[in-house]
Amino acid sequence: MRRAVRKFTRSAKTWVLILAMAAIAGTTSVPVARADEAQAKALFKTMSDYLAAQQAISFDYDSTLEVVTDKDQKLGLANSGTVTLNRPDKLRATRTGGFANIEMVFDGKTLTLLGKNANLFAKAEEPGTIDQLVDVLRKKYDRPVPAADLLMANPYDELIPLVVESKDLGSGVIRGVECDHLAFRTDDVDWQIWIAQGDRPYPCRYVITSNKIKGSPQYTIDVRDWKTGAEVASDTFSVDVPKDAKKLELGDIADELPEIFKVKKGAQ
Repeated sequence: MRRAVRKFTRSAKTWVLILAMAAIAGTTSVPVARADEAQAKALFKTMSDYLAAQQAISFDYDSTLEVVTDKDQKLGLANSGTVTLNRPDKLRATRTGGFANIEMVFDGKTLTLLGKNANLFAKAEEPGTIDQLVDVLRKKYDRPVPAADLLMANPYDELIPLVVESKDLGSGVIRGVECDHLAFRTDDVDWQIWIAQGDRPYPCRYVITSNKIKGSPQYTIDVRDWKTGAEVASDTFSVDVPKDAKKLELGDIADELPEIFKVKKGAQ
């Protein structure tokens, strides 16, 4: 009988110790998660401050926009281009793909869009800053600028207030550049960003996943040949429109996509 009591007592003590350790582990996991969120936001804030401090920026990019067909096939539209900006109100962006060759120029007053393949152009008076232009292009013309969120005066204030979950995923390497890999979640989309480590924390890759669209298509942009300040080539932010180019309203210039790439009703 005594042996049974001692055995039970030893077992009880062991389980009390195990449960106590489990309780400690459970209580420490919350601060670790919060520290991880804080670190992710701090790293993104550092990048945001660095970008905001640059008066002149230029880079090349490769991007892929995924679409989901009515047959549930996920397809990628691949493009490359360039971006040059001078804060607060000068921007040039190009985009070349298999179906379009577009140049967009903003000089602080006039927005010009040139479709080189189709020999079409459009102009609109939209005076303001780059931030205001980004909003106009999105809301009025449905034409987002590549990585537009990261080009604005304060990317942190634009993006982080919408975030409901943040993660610091450690290091990653993009085109040979070691980066901090961060992941964020909002109510509408998930997004990831790889930020170059060191004293030039520029965005190397930016991925947006649309979870509320069937198939969760992604938009990915890879940044290369990053330049700032005196490294950026001078630009007049003017555009040469061919004399025989046809003028359209800005909202009427659209990419001509093969039927297979078009999202039909019921595909989302």
